[in-house]
Amino acid sequence: MSVFFLSVSLLPKFPQVYVGDDVALICNHKGGSKPTKWIIDGTQQSHQDYSIILLTAVTPKNNGACECEQGGPRSDPFTLTVLELEPHAQPSPSVGGAVMTKGEGRNLVLQADDDLKDWACFALRGVSSFALGVNVNEKMKRAVIFAELKGAERATFWCKKKKTEHRSNAVTLKMTELMVMLVPPAVPVLQGEPVALRCVVWGGPKLENAVFYKDKIEIMNSPEGTYTITNATQDDVGNYSCHATYRFSHISAEAAQKEGDSDAQELKVIGGPPAAVISVSTKSLQCSCPRCPADCTSYHWYHTLFNDPHSHRRLSENHQSITVEEEGLYSCQFDCGKGFSRFSDSYSYKAEFGGLLYILLGVAALIILMGVTVWMLKRRTHGRNNMQVTGRGKDNDMLMSVRFERREDF
Repeated sequence: MSVFFLSVSLLPKFPQVYVGDDVALICNHKGGSKPTKWIIDGTQQSHQDYSIILLTAVTPKNNGACECEQGGPRSDPFTLTVLELEPHAQPSPSVGGAVMTKGEGRNLVLQADDDLKDWACFALRGVSSFALGVNVNEKMKRAVIFAELKGAERATFWCKKKKTEHRSNAVTLKMTELMVMLVPPAVPVLQGEPVALRCVVWGGPKLENAVFYKDKIEIMNSPEGTYTITNATQDDVGNYSCHATYRFSHISAEAAQKEGDSDAQELKVIGGPPAAVISVSTKSLQCSCPRCPADCTSYHWYHTLFNDPHSHRRLSENHQSITVEEEGLYSCQFDCGKGFSRFSDSYSYKAEFGGLLYILLGVAALIILMGVTVWMLKRRTHGRNNMQVTGRGKDNDMLMSVRFERREDF
């Protein structure tokens, strides 16, 4: 007699699930059979005949008890809890967005507050996880991993700090076999932020026009190949695609005009974690987070050089307020234990020394000018005195001469 047992498990096997993650729920079965029904918080889902259910850009709205059912028996509930926080590190593509052509690879840059040698990175392709090589650049304070799909339709990449449950956010990359690609960002779109959807053609031909569609309805034409949403809202959620007109004119001036359609790509807009806020008083910066949970009690401050975005580093100060001295961009976030608030907007600080230097130079120039003026006045006065003395001597000589001549006349 076979034993029938169902269970629900999570992929990737994250110790914590953060807002914006892409995760999959798998109905593991021993002796079970399809079709599979999914029940989340008592509501049967529309997904049928699949032992895997994919949840993209999850939010706390996805929280609840997840169960699967095959042929009558139902699994024990698996509780999904999504933390409305940022994870402990951030990998992001050095170039490009979420879509790649078949066989293509892309570098992901990992930045973290602590020693990057303590981090390991992984890829989930299908239902299998793989460890990745991590190239650490200590001088730049970043690490690079090479992300490739290796034939999978989509793959998720993330990093984890060794011997802890701290992990980074996850980046999902998707494959297309078409010449034309609609490329959304590789990270979730946050409500209120701008987002650019690009229509790209493999091989880099000259793009003559791109027509963008949302849910198969034409929304705009763009010779530049970009559709920009300046302030993302829930109204922008949907499936986007594009139709491109292009020529390979860099290969031949007589190249024929070509056309092609992209795959449809889902765009989801989420609220995201609460954001920290910087308030400014002279050279003092103060960090606050009105929407943060009560257990967010410590502060992290960061500094980035104007000319080097990779110089992003955590400062030693951990108080609510700091005094800035060094030029650059300053930001802060709250440490909430299992994760962080969103970063504040950056505050740009330019030292006042440059203006003060100009003032001091101006004062010095004025003093020198006054000194030169006084010296010239003294010199002119001294010259006049000499001229007066010389003039009197000549007058005396002339007088004596006149007197002498007069004596001769007598």
